Amino acid sequence: MSRSIFCTFLQQHSEGQDFQVYPGDIGKRIFKEISKFAWGKWINQQTMLINEKKLNMINMSDRKLLEKEMIKFLFEKHDDCIQAR
Repeated sequence: MSRSIFCTFLQQHSEGQDFQVYPGDIGKRIFKEISKFAWGKWINQQTMLINEKKLNMINMSDRKLLEKEMIKFLFEKHDDCIQAR
């Protein structure tokens, strides 16, 4: 049985995550507010950022940069992403 949430990324009710996909308070917020679909869009964006910026996930500053980009992507309004549903 899937969870239904109001996805703040899509601005509509959608299927929620099955479990917390990210640790800590940010992860709790993602679990409550970000749909599976929106999370998938972030994973695609994350892959692009890692490749384009040649990020090394062992490097703490690269992980912090990626986390900052994730928060911006998921929680700041992106009309272009919403329309691409």
